[in-house]
Amino acid sequence: MGEVEGQVRNEELDVEREARRRAALAIVRQYPDPVLRMQAKEVEDLDESVAELAERMSRLMDEARGVGLAAPQLGVLRRVLVYRAGDEEPPVALVNPRLVSKSDEVEAGDEGCLSLGGATIVVEVERPTAITVEALSPAGEEVRIEAEGLEARVIQHELDHLDGVLTIDRTTPEQRRAALAQLRPQPVLGPIP
Repeated sequence: MGEVEGQVRNEELDVEREARRRAALAIVRQYPDPVLRMQAKEVEDLDESVAELAERMSRLMDEARGVGLAAPQLGVLRRVLVYRAGDEEPPVALVNPRLVSKSDEVEAGDEGCLSLGGATIVVEVERPTAITVEALSPAGEEVRIEAEGLEARVIQHELDHLDGVLTIDRTTPEQRRAALAQLRPQPVLGPIP
């Protein structure tokens, strides 16, 4: 699958896979879309639509070459996220996840985001190195995940999305300014008529 760099799988893609990646990214909401700043609502009814949403999110995450995706990134304000812990692991879907503990030890690491220029913007974010999360599966089963390293970072990144928080909110002021400058629409200069 390739190396994960800034929370995005970094690998050479053939023309067809690159086209699928671009099509998936076209569906992912991009900064400054206001929905990215909204807090997602708890899922109250675990019906078939939740499982369908999680499956659709997993496909889009994989097609976009990401390692995590939260429902608000698709314009759906429900507390659902998906992530892939490793190349050989199946995607994990969490409904109504909540952080129940985190380590005192923190580590800075590069993070990209599918909603920030399709992950072309990478900033350094400091996060706890280990966490415990409790949630439900799309089928309604209780889930408890004790994660560390990249898995812990990815889960925390997606939890932030559920609360309307972006990586640019968690980085240094200098990196935030640089990222926002890259995200600002650039004027197209052409010949004067």
